Amino acid sequence: MPLLHVRHEPWPRPERSAPLPHPEEAARGLSATDRTFRRDGVPVIPVSGEIHYSRTPRARWAERLRQLRAGGITIASTYVFWNHHVRADDTTSFSGQLDLAAFVDEVAAAGLDLVLRIGPWVHGEARNGGFPDPVQWADVVHRSDDPAYLTLVREWFGALARALDGRARPGGPVIGIQVENELYDRPQHLSTLITLAREAGMSAPLWTATAWGGAQLPAGEVVPLFGGYADGFWVDPDGGWQPNFRAHFFPSHDWDDPGVGDDVRGRLGFAPAADDISRAAELHGFPPATCELGSGMAAAYHRRPVLSARDVAALAHVKIGNGSGWQGYFMYAGGRNPGPGLQETQDTGYPNDLPSRGYDFGAPLSQAGDPRSSSALLRAQHAFLAAFGDRLGGMTSSLPAVRPAGLDDRSTLRWALRSDGREGFVVISHHQPYEGVETARGVRIAVELDDGTVTLPAEPVDIPAGTLARWPVGLALGSTRVHAVTASALTLLPPAPGAADPTLVVVADAGIPVEIRGEDEAPRVVTAGIHRVGGTAVLVLDDADEVWVRGQELYRTDGELAWDDETVLLRGASRLDRYDLARERWERLETGAPPARRAVPIQTTRAAGPVPADYGFGGSRHRAPSPAVFEDSAAVHALEIGDPGDDGVLEVAWAGDVAELRVDGVTVDDRFWDGERWTVSLADVGVTAASAVTLHVLPLSEESTVWLPPGAAGRRHAAARGTIESAFLRERGAWRPLRREIVGTRRG
Repeated sequence: MPLLHVRHEPWPRPERSAPLPHPEEAARGLSATDRTFRRDGVPVIPVSGEIHYSRTPRARWAERLRQLRAGGITIASTYVFWNHHVRADDTTSFSGQLDLAAFVDEVAAAGLDLVLRIGPWVHGEARNGGFPDPVQWADVVHRSDDPAYLTLVREWFGALARALDGRARPGGPVIGIQVENELYDRPQHLSTLITLAREAGMSAPLWTATAWGGAQLPAGEVVPLFGGYADGFWVDPDGGWQPNFRAHFFPSHDWDDPGVGDDVRGRLGFAPAADDISRAAELHGFPPATCELGSGMAAAYHRRPVLSARDVAALAHVKIGNGSGWQGYFMYAGGRNPGPGLQETQDTGYPNDLPSRGYDFGAPLSQAGDPRSSSALLRAQHAFLAAFGDRLGGMTSSLPAVRPAGLDDRSTLRWALRSDGREGFVVISHHQPYEGVETARGVRIAVELDDGTVTLPAEPVDIPAGTLARWPVGLALGSTRVHAVTASALTLLPPAPGAADPTLVVVADAGIPVEIRGEDEAPRVVTAGIHRVGGTAVLVLDDADEVWVRGQELYRTDGELAWDDETVLLRGASRLDRYDLARERWERLETGAPPARRAVPIQTTRAAGPVPADYGFGGSRHRAPSPAVFEDSAAVHALEIGDPGDDGVLEVAWAGDVAELRVDGVTVDDRFWDGERWTVSLADVGVTAASAVTLHVLPLSEESTVWLPPGAAGRRHAAARGTIESAFLRERGAWRPLRREIVGTRRG
């Protein structure tokens, strides 16, 4: 392969202040320009993660938010589902799991900021997009400035503001409020909703709106937020892997995605998305920002995508190279609807049938609260953004001279440069789902900066498929300039005792030799450990799967950490290490035992009945079976749980079509089969030692034409029997605080 080349492209004009925050709403040191968001004048890359309080047991709020914090999330974001708050008697409730004010307080206690996405229409795979039935059926022009509709919204916003009791005012944790969702051609209505929210007593430094699909936004009034998914349940079962999904895995400066939400666009009265939408994206004086990078995917009945950890991580990583000023994920923590019948269905006018209760979304934190493998990959990216955000905020994104020839090019290396002309990072994102990329052979990269060209590595290397790398170039660290490193930057640690310069922590990229070069030094290939470059130390790690960065502290564990400003919590670990700067080595802090795990006996009390190939269609998309069909034909398996143990999690491997978990005859969770293991927190669904727990599994006909992911498609024969293959109970145990003397107070 010939030498690959990129030239730093400077900013096209002087930096300009963004239209928000308004002076009267500015707070918490938050500001923005057309290049970056700032905190107390310092550039930052915010990282937001979606967690729905009404889909999360209240007893888990504090835990989940500290898990977000430890995962590198700096902003929690949540939809406010209007219909979740309306009781059967049409009164409004903000109690228990719906106590939004208490959730805001928990966000603050965890040391996070918050974006409230108040709608009033939010979608989120909710019934009526979140409208209560009386609002949905009202004789009004929904999502418009129709006075009759605005009267309904004004009442809801008033109730919401009263429940928040001043918490959504500048100075508190609510730093952003999103109005509406996926509103395409009514900018004046967005302005009206902001006015109504302010009149009700809600405001924040930032007002936001979703901008994908070529949305027309009121210029200067909202931060445009974009999104992107690696796959989507909203595609027809025979629709294949769509170009708009594929495009997110290429270096680009296009931020829009015309495919997100496009299946409901026409049904809701909007014009179809234009083919050239992505080229027309308008940032309105703000940095490129996202709120819905797909960190998983829900399963609809007709289409059930499953994304790998690297699929999720690559989608986000590409955006860093492309110039992202705000990384936002949907969902970061999965959940469960607070009651039955609150999901999107074809019967309520939507094209898709979703599970009634389950909303796991394949998120980095499952609905049971377990980290998926995607969480570790994202955690490393977030540590990088936290450590180098002050530099990245001033860096442009430059695309290489030779880029993939089109969306079908699977051989050309996928990479970009973030740089300010003096230093920067080569961001390699060489991965895509389904149709894997090829290894890039014999790669050397020439980076043209303002004062010369840096070429790395010294000898050509192969870049394996799946590589997600952040190679420092010309990095200034105190008195030292690190000329180049062919390993991914992770974080910076304070100078070791007696040293003047910080410690650079990098992670070896699988299959690529780690080459380090100082400014006036010959390149050298190194292994894991400490190495000197001028006056700085470079700590090379083999991988970051078990590494956690808390501010300027570095931990390593086979368990899980969670924290707030004061306390670090640990669970499920047999060992915990912390990096000791003075000794430049890992020191063992804790030893223990991994979570206990035991088999759960299964007794099939009723065999499955016959099922048809399909249950009818809404257009081209399959309908889910009716409750009556499910009751008649689902196999029933009794699970002998016994004592649910110390925060026990049920792990079920099963094969079928649709399944419901019932506790004492009441459905508490449900799933559409996608080949993945199903995990349920037993405490969250009310299981005690005396509970009768049954799993009801409807078979999937081998003739069914629903779309299954590759991992499940080959198991149709097993699915046709509606079977449970195994069940285990895993005791996670309690979170244990680390001793105060080994916990720093650095915010991270």
